Amino acid sequence: MFSKSKINEPGPKQAEATPTAAPAASSAPAASASEYKPSAPKAKPPASLLSSDLHITGNLKTSGDIQVEGTVEGDIRAHLLTVGETATIKGEVIADDVVVNGRVVGRVRGLKVRLTATARVEGDIIHKTIAIESGAHFEGSVQRQDDPLTPGGKKAMPAAAASAPAPSAAVKAATAAAKADS
Repeated sequence: MFSKSKINEPGPKQAEATPTAAPAASSAPAASASEYKPSAPKAKPPASLLSSDLHITGNLKTSGDIQVEGTVEGDIRAHLLTVGETATIKGEVIADDVVVNGRVVGRVRGLKVRLTATARVEGDIIHKTIAIESGAHFEGSVQRQDDPLTPGGKKAMPAAAASAPAPSAAVKAATAAAKADS
């Protein structure tokens, strides 16, 4: 009914089974094992932090994230830019995501722009989406674009305006004349 199995018993070792083929067999798997290197997903590097006692004159460009606490006189281009409460940036800011807690003097371009209650922005904001918290100080214009990261970005137009043809010069003149008569 029950029989003793040889599953748990150790079998012959690879070198003992084929002593003449062992050197060739052992070198081939070693070579193929060294060629294949499994790649784990790379962790996102932490944001570069510019401390409050740092003053930079010049442009900054990265594909990563930057958190500014000090002063930067120059343009900044990044994936995510966080302007700390003690920070001052004098120059253009271009990033996918921009969070302003401090002061920016210059143009801000971003897919998502957020001005917190402690933000002070003096310059134009070109964005795809924007959030301005109560208490933020802002002087400048706000313009929505589908692609705000490129200087000649495509402006967003309302659906009705996009489908309607532009009025001709004759229509504009007739409208102006009608306003003048009344």
